[in-house]
Amino acid sequence: MATRLNTLRHDLVRRARDGALSLENIALLVGAAFFIVGFLVTLIIFWGSELRISGAWSIGAYAAVGGAAVAVIAVLLGRAAVLHGRMRSRRDGLTMRDDRLRWYDTAAITLAYAVTALLGWSGIASLLEMSFTDAPVFDFPGAVIVGVAFALTAYVCFLSAASLTPMMLSLVLAIFLVVGAFASMLTASDVHWWRDNLSALGMASNDSRWIFNGTLIVAGVIVTIITRYATAGLPVTTRKEKRGRRLIRIGMICVGIFLTCVGIFPIDAFFLVHNTVATGMTVAFAAVVIALPWLLPTISKVFIGLGYVYVAVIALLAIFFVTGYYNLTAVELIAAILIFSWIIVFLRAAHELAPVVVTVPAAAREYV
Repeated sequence: MATRLNTLRHDLVRRARDGALSLENIALLVGAAFFIVGFLVTLIIFWGSELRISGAWSIGAYAAVGGAAVAVIAVLLGRAAVLHGRMRSRRDGLTMRDDRLRWYDTAAITLAYAVTALLGWSGIASLLEMSFTDAPVFDFPGAVIVGVAFALTAYVCFLSAASLTPMMLSLVLAIFLVVGAFASMLTASDVHWWRDNLSALGMASNDSRWIFNGTLIVAGVIVTIITRYATAGLPVTTRKEKRGRRLIRIGMICVGIFLTCVGIFPIDAFFLVHNTVATGMTVAFAAVVIALPWLLPTISKVFIGLGYVYVAVIALLAIFFVTGYYNLTAVELIAAILIFSWIIVFLRAAHELAPVVVTVPAAAREYV
């Protein structure tokens, strides 16, 4: 038996080295490994117990906390498979011409995956608890469920991290923000937080403050990462175009920095600083949108018009707030949706402008 396992291991290593083992198959093997580990460990923990679906020491809690740990490991394995493994034939989707992925970028991306898994499985467990009121879960099926959660988390995170592109990164940002926002709203101890403003979720009086502020901090870092990748591929040939690309990058990085500062400085403890950086984020966004036709003349006119509409809507919302027609929560929520959706669409528009690199096979170079 040991000889057969050793032979299988050497066969898998050889096939991965030769490129015969696809990324999909590796992701399946990673998921299967985490299923086995998760099932065996939780079966020992759950043995002889009757468990709840959600809450403390429930299968939902084990799936959420363990899923976050699995997400961290799977993302790091996925990135290592592309950067340092035997998958050199796969081009890293996050390779830039004039910049590189730094350690804190990788840490922020990994943390986003982990928090999404944590909050996602917690939310699913809470919904199942409400659907199956007072239903017990026994040890064996509970271990199977947690093992499946680990396997699915590992499979998705590994495959996503190994195939990470700027567009995929923007999708990770969107999912992370949505999950973090809803988790903050659902865990807020003040059920009428919306009567004040969106930042009330980050106040010390709310149980949701760690989720809300942490989401903003990590999201701000991811925005700066996306910005660097979105602008790195922009075609520039003249000094004026290089200056325009640099100004676009600076403006959008300011949006990310201000967003991070909104989470670092809660409104109840740093009222003036919080409002200043929140306003600065909106001003930086508007400045980039308005100046975009001059800084990047090759950008789509339709996209420029979309940005102008977004800025006009945000300005109209501000007027509604001043006149008392809208409360601040509605203005902040709609403005946040517009700003982040614009950033995601900008990433796509910038990708369309990036030059296409054609690789000529070595065997054919002598004929070129």
